[in-house]
Amino acid sequence: MVTNATPSRSEDARYPGESLGLPVEGRGSLASWRSRFTALILDWAASMAVAVGLFGSGVLTGSGWRAWMILTVFFVETAVLSALTGGTFGQLVTRIAIARLDRKPLGLLRGIARAALVSLALPALVIGAERRGLHDLAVGTVVINRR
Repeated sequence: MVTNATPSRSEDARYPGESLGLPVEGRGSLASWRSRFTALILDWAASMAVAVGLFGSGVLTGSGWRAWMILTVFFVETAVLSALTGGTFGQLVTRIAIARLDRKPLGLLRGIARAALVSLALPALVIGAERRGLHDLAVGTVVINRR
């Protein structure tokens, strides 16, 4: 029996985001790993700067409550900006956004839930299909390009 080694046309057309109804590229397509990682670094750096500005340099080396202030600022920044603008500071700079799959606004409760899961780190590191972490799966979101 001879099998066709070349994939069919429908298999060739498969791309990340297709099963979610997202375009191949451009506005609304899945954000790249590079943009997402850059946004995370920018968010963490901004959170460090704000925490140092508000609570002093002890947040970088201190213990007790001060040790949690960078993460607290990161959580608040992520939750509030995600709910209000559809993206964090870093995501706005890198021109990516958080979008609900049902096309409705993210909302404060989903923003808080998503920020809490990202702050735990592990849910954001467990990545499934379509570049969606457990935090995205839990709240029904996907990270897309704004441009």
